[in-house]
Amino acid sequence: MSVIKPITKRLYRVAAGSVRAANVRHYRGHGVHSPFVYSLVRQVFMRRRVEGADTALYTELLLRHVSRRRATQLQNLYSHCGYENYLFADRLPMALDGIEMCIVPRECSVEELHLLTDEAQRTQTTLCILAPRDERARNRQCRRLVSEHHGTSVDNRGYLLLFNVEGLPKQHFSL
Repeated sequence: MSVIKPITKRLYRVAAGSVRAANVRHYRGHGVHSPFVYSLVRQVFMRRRVEGADTALYTELLLRHVSRRRATQLQNLYSHCGYENYLFADRLPMALDGIEMCIVPRECSVEELHLLTDEAQRTQTTLCILAPRDERARNRQCRRLVSEHHGTSVDNRGYLLLFNVEGLPKQHFSL
């Protein structure tokens, strides 16, 4: 991937971002009526430091050029949910059996994203899609995945979380 992004991607992000900037509904957990998502907001998204001793995911995310803030949030999510293992979806086909959290980088195509989502639902793996609004096609695909998703999903602008855990209701939060 080149360092300089095509101008169309940049323009799309500016146009789409200005519309979404006004959507700050669930900041600090206000208006979130799900105990699970409320605890995520308070214990994960509002933390500025990595909580816990395990920092393997945090280090790997930084090496993959994810911002410190997003890496901190994902490491805290990993610790908060009590996950034991994670996997970066770099190449397909891939089996997610036994994996608790799968992280999809921005290099993943729209077709691969759909295949990974089906596999994650089958194996009840939490899916974290980095940069869901990077391109128009990726944004549309992520919105389609959220509408078809049977469980809880959280859109945090920098990544999209699809929780495939039994017992969580079908609901979507835009933070």
